[in-house]
Amino acid sequence: MSSATFPPPQASAPAHLDVSGTKPVPFGRQLSVELRKMVDTRAGMWLMITIGVMTALFVGLFFIFGDNGGSDQRTFFNYLGATTTPQGFLLPVMGILLITSEWNQRTALVTFTLTPKRLKVIGAKVVAALVIGLVAMALAVALAAIATVVSDAPGAWDGITASDFFNFGLLQGLGILQGLGFGLLFLNSAVAIVVFFVIPIVWNVLVTLISWLRDAAPWIDLATAQSRLLGIDPNTGMEVEGGMDAEAWAQLATTSLIWIVVPIAVGIWRVLKSDPK
Repeated sequence: MSSATFPPPQASAPAHLDVSGTKPVPFGRQLSVELRKMVDTRAGMWLMITIGVMTALFVGLFFIFGDNGGSDQRTFFNYLGATTTPQGFLLPVMGILLITSEWNQRTALVTFTLTPKRLKVIGAKVVAALVIGLVAMALAVALAAIATVVSDAPGAWDGITASDFFNFGLLQGLGILQGLGFGLLFLNSAVAIVVFFVIPIVWNVLVTLISWLRDAAPWIDLATAQSRLLGIDPNTGMEVEGGMDAEAWAQLATTSLIWIVVPIAVGIWRVLKSDPK
């Protein structure tokens, strides 16, 4: 009895996937994805809600307590200034989470596989954060305007110029960019948020202990340089007229380079060289 013989199996050619004709992901689609990511997670959704609630709360508190000692301070500019506190804290945190969520939730590998051009992903995240910041600013302006109309304080609309809106938007935008920079630099939510909030505390201690830092603060500390955007002299803490002068703009540019541009540049380099797992 003879056994049947079969021809040896032929080695099959390796499969080849041709993606040369596949169009890259458009930037608009990438931007919409990043905007959706900001509310897809529980932390992101509650952060968006908190920004809206805290903005309304601070405007409401100023509406109640702004008439102090017979001097009614409930002006549109002061209402708008009241919103800078909650948004100034929360918008940078939003920027941090938008970056670090990719690494905390281990989705960076999927993101960079679908969109291999990492700079496009980072650019979409930056634009998405600034869009949300613009929406937050619009909410702040609307709530401030409503509160101003309701309070009907004398001279509430006096002195408002286009530069005030520009300075307010620039202040919020710089905060968002700083958060994005810290997120890119550390790629870890907890570390980036802690460092972001600890730096002002450490700075205040250093200024107290080292006198010469007090004079150099407008050229080193971003928050000090930003105070002129709100019409406050960083040296005296008193309100000043005339807005930003050449020296104030130079101080803002220098501190922004230290605390925003450098972290973003180093962070981008780190993302481009990292190996997501």
